[in-house]
Amino acid sequence: MSLTSRNILLGVTGSIAAYKIAELIRLLRQQNADVQVVMTASATAFITPLTLQTLSGHAVKTQLLDADSELSMDHIHLARWADSLLIAPASANIIGKLAHGLADDLLSTLYLAATCPVYLAPAMNQAMWHHASVQANVQSLRAHGVRFIGPDCGEQACGDNGLGRMSAPELICASLFPDKLTPPATTLDLTGISVLISAGPTREPIDPVRYISNRSSGKMGYALAQAASQAGARVTLVSGPVNLSPLSNIKIIYVETAAEMFTKVLNEAPHHAIYIGAAAVADYSPAQHTAQKLKKTSTASQLLLTPTQDILAAVAALEPPPFTVGFAAETDNLEDYAKTKLQQKKLNMIAANWVGKKTGGFNSEDNALSVYWQAGQHELPMQPKAQLAHELLVLIHTIFTTPTQSLNT
Repeated sequence: MSLTSRNILLGVTGSIAAYKIAELIRLLRQQNADVQVVMTASATAFITPLTLQTLSGHAVKTQLLDADSELSMDHIHLARWADSLLIAPASANIIGKLAHGLADDLLSTLYLAATCPVYLAPAMNQAMWHHASVQANVQSLRAHGVRFIGPDCGEQACGDNGLGRMSAPELICASLFPDKLTPPATTLDLTGISVLISAGPTREPIDPVRYISNRSSGKMGYALAQAASQAGARVTLVSGPVNLSPLSNIKIIYVETAAEMFTKVLNEAPHHAIYIGAAAVADYSPAQHTAQKLKKTSTASQLLLTPTQDILAAVAALEPPPFTVGFAAETDNLEDYAKTKLQQKKLNMIAANWVGKKTGGFNSEDNALSVYWQAGQHELPMQPKAQLAHELLVLIHTIFTTPTQSLNT
């Protein structure tokens, strides 16, 4: 990646994550980017302007109305100079101000004056990140073309654990210019390894017209299949009904119901070294499927549901079983539920992500994963699912080949 001749206007706001900005500036300068820094008043409480001035090679700007500035309209000059505006860390406060068009300091004024691409790397407590008002502000900014880098999931300075931690400087640096990205530095060679992946939702019929399903798009499972194939694996994909293009050089078995997916996966699993259960399989299916369309009546009706067969547990119980990786999509208590599922189903690994009101997951182009296994755990930050699939496969391959390794990060 080369950022030669790129002008990066870096906004720093009040967050403990501001200490990471020194490293971010170093990485950008290492790639020959020209970096000018703008700090909010609260940011200077966490890291000094002198530190960032020394690293960037430019005087740090902190005031909207600066009588000592050579240019009376300095914010317009800076906005025109920038090829990219990056705000990192981006606090809940600055996200709210930008979403509502407020401009009471230099940084928020620069945002309104900038015509270049704008990137935000959020950093805040996990409860703040998930608050409805913050998420509404994030969606508003996304609608206006602002690009978000992260946040990541993991332990936070306050002691909480969850989404809200600022992405690593290396990831922010790489995300600024995706057109300049080189192939991932971590090589992945799955030559000679057979991988079975299930993806997408299932549909459980009520009558010829209606069915029970979920919001899964299948994008994560398809990204895993593509990445595994590109790494040299022999891949079989068992896919529920999705609106995605078929993948080349991959055997795809299409199914619709949970029962069909159970049968196909159990038939294929003994012939594969690794099974990744990325499908969102329905937990329940209607006890009866009527041959005719049910008619609406004025009275309440009841639908009897019966549990579907547990594909993950059945695959893990095979003799011998493949290396079995499960997925857990949760709206709360993510770590507890994921670890319980790991133990109860006797899985080798489990990848857990937030859904519902959380960021990423179903139908999103990006996702973050918390991955657990018997000897450790690892956080994969918010990123495009294609890149996330590669990183997850690297981790799976590492534990698959050295299963006793502890890799807590």
